[in-house]
Amino acid sequence: MHQPSESTLDEIRTLVAFDTTSRDSNLELVAHVEARLEALGVASTRIPNAEGTKANLLATIPAADGSTTGGIVLSAHTDVVPVDGQTWSSDPFSPEVRGDRLYARGSADMKSFLGVVLVKAADMVAAPLSEPIHLALSYDEEVGCVGAVDLVAELAGRGDLPRGCVVGEPTSMRIVRGHKSMNVFRVDVRGVAAHSSLTPQGENAIVAAAELVRFVQGVADEMREQGPFDEGYVVPYTSVSVNRIDGGIAVNTIPAECSIHFEFRALTTVDHEALVERFRAECARIEADMRSRFPQASVELVTTAAAPGVDTPADAEIVALAAAWGAVPSDDKVTYGTEAGLFANAGIPTVVCGPGDIAQAHAPDEFVELAQIAACEAFVDRLVADLRA
Repeated sequence: MHQPSESTLDEIRTLVAFDTTSRDSNLELVAHVEARLEALGVASTRIPNAEGTKANLLATIPAADGSTTGGIVLSAHTDVVPVDGQTWSSDPFSPEVRGDRLYARGSADMKSFLGVVLVKAADMVAAPLSEPIHLALSYDEEVGCVGAVDLVAELAGRGDLPRGCVVGEPTSMRIVRGHKSMNVFRVDVRGVAAHSSLTPQGENAIVAAAELVRFVQGVADEMREQGPFDEGYVVPYTSVSVNRIDGGIAVNTIPAECSIHFEFRALTTVDHEALVERFRAECARIEADMRSRFPQASVELVTTAAAPGVDTPADAEIVALAAAWGAVPSDDKVTYGTEAGLFANAGIPTVVCGPGDIAQAHAPDEFVELAQIAACEAFVDRLVADLRA
């Protein structure tokens, strides 16, 4: 079995030790990466959130002629999901090698990819390169690809677009060209409270919310039965589901408030705006009905998270490049979402390819096979050799 270098394992251990759970800051990790790159003479740009508590980081290793536009993007998110309520065999933020696996939160998703890239940055600087390599690190990917919106905008606004991007999510080093969009909504229904013995004096928010739940399920049934379809996915149609309901304060009180949370994961062939408008229209219909009795009633739909899908053509240059660098060719499309759609929507052809198995991501005792890290090292080595001037 191929083994990763000790320098790479050490860097992954360092990255994992930063608890970058999405609810917390990632700035210590960002400062660490900045210092590593500064030691190589590579400047970085922070792109902070509005509160200044988190930041994206964009760094460019220029080509031999000094150019910093075009080139290839290597993208990773810095945040990880919580370990709350999970039973681990070891400290999730103290990486531990057991057998041929490295166990830790973020080992698969996705600090191993980032660790490889940071160690190999020295080779990128020394190459020299025929075109630049951009390192794009984001915050809050795990809560809706929040940070990457500004990160991609910064990159796209610098001039000539990169000719390709690799998002290093765990794919077992397979080339993944497609995934669905992710769209999450909360609907807040506000009625009028009353004693349950005086129902005409109240407007039941749960009953109104239930109407919307039935509508959402009707759309889900329609998509399942009528498509469109893409057999490249395990679920070959746009999935729609209501996943949470909160409402009511007592069994003898007409509920004045109820919130429902639902999502759809859409194929790229679906008109997203038209689908969202169907939900908005139904919310407006329910609200109008409630207001016919109580003018103060309301139904508000809020988008809480969204990330576009991606469907990179099989003949795109970045697909061939990834294969030439050693990634495993594949026509698979994945069920989970990534930041790849944001890069693709900006005009940067993108694939998803990284070490580890998505089945381990978010799970207790998350791990990455050491051989996967070694395969990622080989991938980046070939990338650098291919871009050597």
